Amino acid sequence: MGRYEKLTAKILSGTADANISFSDICQLLKKFGFDERIKGDHHIFTRGGIEEILNLQPKRSKAKPYQIKQICNLILKYRLRLEENDE
Repeated sequence: MGRYEKLTAKILSGTADANISFSDICQLLKKFGFDERIKGDHHIFTRGGIEEILNLQPKRSKAKPYQIKQICNLILKYRLRLEENDE
């Protein structure tokens, strides 16, 4: 099981929402095929076929718990999978 698969499992379990690195979340979303646009502290993620737009901001280098829950809901709603030939 690769790094991003473990991170996805951690997000889906809901046990560590307040202890996930912001940079890891950004990399994970890119592995799911999201495009990132940065404006100041705001990292905005979009993906074709998904109407929701994720607007994430770091809090002391960690992702905010409510943002992790939003990502979890998107993974479940759209049955997102990591792109092939990635960890």
